[in-house]
Amino acid sequence: MTDIQTATASPDLKSEISDLRSGFVSRFKVFAGDIKIHHTVFALPFALLSTFLAAGGMPKAGILLLILICMVTARTVAMAVNRLLDAKLDARNPRTARRAIPGGKLTVRFYVMAVVLCSATFVAATAGFLVLYHNPWPLICSVPVLAFLSAYPLLKRFTRLCHYWLGASLALAPVCAWVAVKGNLELPPLWMFVAVLFWTAGFDIIYACQDYEVDVRDGLFSVPSKLGVAKALWVARLTHMVCAAALVLLGFSTPRFGVVYFSGVALALALLVTEHSLVSEKNLSRIGLAFFTMNGILSIALGTLGIIDVFV
Repeated sequence: MTDIQTATASPDLKSEISDLRSGFVSRFKVFAGDIKIHHTVFALPFALLSTFLAAGGMPKAGILLLILICMVTARTVAMAVNRLLDAKLDARNPRTARRAIPGGKLTVRFYVMAVVLCSATFVAATAGFLVLYHNPWPLICSVPVLAFLSAYPLLKRFTRLCHYWLGASLALAPVCAWVAVKGNLELPPLWMFVAVLFWTAGFDIIYACQDYEVDVRDGLFSVPSKLGVAKALWVARLTHMVCAAALVLLGFSTPRFGVVYFSGVALALALLVTEHSLVSEKNLSRIGLAFFTMNGILSIALGTLGIIDVFV
């Protein structure tokens, strides 16, 4: 190749590389928005609270990093599988028809690659606990945990307990974090599991109310499609009462928790009451506010105040 050809090709090569980079960044932004990566805020504070509580203070930096990697990759796998399995259903629902796959923004192949890559990263991170800290349990549990998280979309095809399965999926975060730090299970992470399970199930039932007509039409299983919106909202309230009781019992079962943590519990209860006041059978327009804003504030506030109490 002559010098003139090299000089001519170089800008073209740089342009192609720039286009590839721009295309990847663009697709990643669409992917992150489609799997609602910002909803990680629901489970992450509880996982961190469990981590600090199990460590009795500041955990080792390596353990904290591995837990964060596991949290992000596991949730990404779960949400990507959800979008893959629900693509045809999403296309039939006006609320979800513009999601990445039914909307033609991203391909099925892209999502499959994301699932494979994040699954491999998750398993590799769990292996880090064995190699670096001689704790085999995260690696042993890695594949079963991914399978459990990925099964949620299937449950709406045959059981109205799907909301509680989703709750259990998020509730695994503090349990797994505890096991990653201590290699065992004790009472505090179990109470945390119950609290997060019923908290998540409650707000998922509220969220499902907006799809009541679509679920009935398509024969999907949900509490609203079975009982109607009004009764479903009462089920959500009762579910959140169980969550509140579990949060209180968590505080009493943990010597490190005191006034700071219980002030967080009081705030959480106030937020749950506010969440339910925002929606009714006749007005579901504020579900977005009730779903993300109230629950995001709840998890961040309770997780932060709990961690503070660990150090007090």
